This record gives sequence, C-alpha cells and structure tokens, in this order.
Amino acid sequence: MVMTPIKEDVLKKYSLEDWMQSSPEGTEWVNGELLEKEEVTLKHSRVQAKLATYCRNYKDSSEQGGEVYTEAPCRTNQQGRRPDVAYLTPELIQQFGEPAVLPQSFPLVAEIISSTDLAEDRIAKSQEYLQSGSEEVWLVFPENRWIIVITQNQRLVFIAGEIVRTQIVLPGFNVAVNELLG
Repeated sequence: MVMTPIKEDVLKKYSLEDWMQSSPEGTEWVNGELLEKEEVTLKHSRVQAKLATYCRNYKDSSEQGGEVYTEAPCRTNQQGRRPDVAYLTPELIQQFGEPAVLPQSFPLVAEIISSTDLAEDRIAKSQEYLQSGSEEVWLVFPENRWIIVITQNQRLVFIAGEIVRTQIVLPGFNVAVNELLG
C-alpha cells in the first residue's frame, strides 16, 4: 500500500504526540511525517476482512478472549502505525483498556502486501512491530499466495496448498492459504 505525505500545512499541526491523541483516520506517523494510506484494492480489502473474520471467529469459538481489530492505531517505538489486522490479548485489554491509540504494538499483527509495496519496507515494518511489543507478524502476499510468519526467533513461509498457523499468539488459529487468499 502506497503511503503519501499529507499536505505541509496539515503536517505542521501534527507531532507524534498529536497523532497519538487524534490519530486521523487512514494515516500513520512515520519518520516525522504524517502519511496517508492510499491505493487499497478490492483484493486487499477482501483479504483483510476475511482474515479479521477468521481470527475473530476462532477467538470466540476457542474462548481465548481478546479483540480483533482492523486499521487500529498503535505506537511503535518511534512511529504511529495502523496494521491491517491486529489481535489484542485479554491481558493487554485489562492493562490498557481502550485508549485512542494502543501505546505499543499489538501482539499479533498482519499486513496485507500490495504489488506496489517494497519488500524491504514491509520487512523493516515487521521488525519495527517486533521491537515494539509484537510477538508475531504475518506478511500476507495475495498476488503470490504467500504468507510469511515472523517472530523474534523464526521466519516461516506458507504457500498455496498449505495451512498457515499462529506460532505464539492466539494459539491454535490456522487457515488454509487458498481459503484466505482465494
């Protein structure tokens, strides 16, 4: 997904702390700039909705609790982000409640990768999440039908015909790559 800077007159009004207070919809605060998310395709939106629904249904049926979010704002060590899909554990809900912006990364984050995204940028973003409280990051590549699951200690690639599984967060959750991306 392409991120473009907000007009300079608006940018001057926002610091990271301002973003934490108001987190304008569809924006992230990255490297000192307020950026607007653009170019969400129908495929991106469909995969995002399916993944969020599957996670939510599993969370409910397994009675693990917590909450599943889409485009919910969180703060990493130095940025303001909005992961495509995120899961927050019951323990962190109890600790933080429902602030306007989660003050750390979500434990489980999924980013849907578009054909215009640079792999290096998405990998760097996954590392940013992991350094800021995430335990598991999914990079979902709808065009290639790949899902890369990244934790502090491993990187796993799941392809068409395989079942992708959580490694740490939301134990037991799994979905067929074909089902999610088909």
